[in-house]
Amino acid sequence: MDRNFTRIDRIIVSLDEALRISTGGAPSPQRPNPAGDLDAAELDEEQQRHVAGLMRINHSGEVCAQALYAGQAATARDEATRLAMQSAADEEIDHLSWCEDRLRELDSRPSLLNPLWYAGSFAIGAAAGIAGDDWSLGFVRETENQVEAHLQDHLDRLPAGDVRSQAILDQMKVDEARHAAMAEAAGARDLPLPVQRAMAFTAGIMKALAYRI
Repeated sequence: MDRNFTRIDRIIVSLDEALRISTGGAPSPQRPNPAGDLDAAELDEEQQRHVAGLMRINHSGEVCAQALYAGQAATARDEATRLAMQSAADEEIDHLSWCEDRLRELDSRPSLLNPLWYAGSFAIGAAAGIAGDDWSLGFVRETENQVEAHLQDHLDRLPAGDVRSQAILDQMKVDEARHAAMAEAAGARDLPLPVQRAMAFTAGIMKALAYRI
């Protein structure tokens, strides 16, 4: 028999998902890795460490995205908004898996701080959802716009010839732009400038720590 989940039910389910995702138990991707059979570049030790740092940032960013969408979906008032959040989260699972694949190829690992990133992002997402779906969608749009910008920065900083990392980041960038457009079309509200700046500042701290830890 089908069960109608309450908001509390959805939060409990989301917390269970949090434990799996933040500790390396993400579901399998729905789409193949964009890197496919592309040849791996010959990277020296410093370049390999640098690329691993960039991909660790992106992996942590996807952990945050999962948490953000889960928090928003758990507290969304409108069913259509909740389903849109879930659809975007499903695509972000692909990103999470692709980044994890690339980290393994580079003999590296995800950030040890991922449980912390997840908890903070889930709380922010839940708060945005409680504030109202238009604010929640505005938060999604601004987040995706900032992520798209930092992905371009990472693409510019990749060593020449690292086509495997480039292919992954290119597809992620396309998907993030589509998620921002989805939020815009669904009625996203413009966030106040101080909120946008606070988001960028917080993301900067996460990126600085995830690059190394």
